[in-house]
Order: sequence, then C-alpha cells, then structure tokens
Amino acid sequence: MSPLVARGLHRFFRRGEVEVPALLDVSVTCESGELLAVTGPSGSGKSTLLALLAGLDHPDGGSVHVAGQRLSHLSATGAARLRARHIGVLTQASGLLGHLDVLDNVRLAERLRGGSGPAAGDLLDALGLHEVRHSLPRTLSGGETARAGLAVALAGAPTLLLADEPTAEISETEERSVLELITRWRPVGGATVLVTHSPEVARTADRQIRLVDGRVVAA
Repeated sequence: MSPLVARGLHRFFRRGEVEVPALLDVSVTCESGELLAVTGPSGSGKSTLLALLAGLDHPDGGSVHVAGQRLSHLSATGAARLRARHIGVLTQASGLLGHLDVLDNVRLAERLRGGSGPAAGDLLDALGLHEVRHSLPRTLSGGETARAGLAVALAGAPTLLLADEPTAEISETEERSVLELITRWRPVGGATVLVTHSPEVARTADRQIRLVDGRVVAA
C-alpha cells in the first residue's frame, strides 16, 4: 500500500467574478520511504497542493488517500483526526505553540499522534536540541526553530511528512543541517514531500515533480 496517493486533483479559487485555476489534474503517488520534492515558480500551485495533501483544504475534483484512508472531503473533525495520527506538517511558521517549551511541544504532538518512534527527549537529543529543550519558541534561533518544528512534525512517527519551504528562513549552513536531519529521520515506511524553491533541497529528494500554472511538467 502506498502511503500517499493523490489522483486528478483540481482546485479553483474565485477572484471577483472570475474562477482562477490553482491546480489542474495533478496526481502524486509516493512509495514507502520515498522523499519527493515539489518545485516550481511562485504561484504555481505548490502550497495549494500541500494544503490538499495535508487535509487543510479540499479539492474541487480528485481525491487524496493517506495510509490507505481517504482524506479529501472528510469532515473537519475527521480530517483533523486523520492528520493528527498520520501526518506531520513542517512549515516556515514552525507550528510551535508559544506558551509551551520545546519539549512540551514535542510531547503534545507525540500524544496526539499516538504512534511509535523515539521518545520526545531522545528525538530532541538526536536533532541537537538538548540545550534548548526547556526554552520557549520565541527564544530560539532560526536554525533551532527549524529543527524544533521538525521534531514536532516527526513526533509519534507519522506516515507522511509534509514540509513547506523548510529551509527558507535559515542560513546555508543551517539548511544543510536541516536537510541532513530530514533525510535521516524521514518516515521509513511512509513518505516525505518537500515543497521548495531551493535547488539544493530538491537535489536531496529521490524524485522531483515541477508545477507550472497548476500543472505538472517535466522536472
């Protein structure tokens, strides 16, 4: 069973009286252990695609299945439950709750996901965050924030890891570090999808797809 299967995705948005296509017949399948990079210019539909794969938005056509379960067009509660159990999402905003320290953020994600994987403390140690485990998110550096966000996304061993420009706000040195960590800790029996503008990030992937004007073109 493929951990991620998305078929024939269409998504349209209204701009005044005009219907604007954001995605047109986009299909994505990832096999177990695969890391896929999604590239393309700004406005090509990359973030829209990621939102559909995460169940944060619903397609106007097509379907998304994660871990063999249909995610698209579930109720808000059903989508949130499936997402909490099977999907880790890493964004530039980190996903960290400001009133919790780093360790408690990871423990919360771990409890919600209810999966296996390393304990929260061990995960933070492996990601080089032992010294800041009791720090609040606002006190972290850019690289620490990126790694803490990765820890939250990986807590509880998700089936699918989705990352939206995970290295956009950090230095080249920190980018290499975060990429190494994503590659090392990605779901072994699941899949990882990275949305990126960075050629270096894309080169770490097992496979690439490129979006232009909402359609998949040759990478």
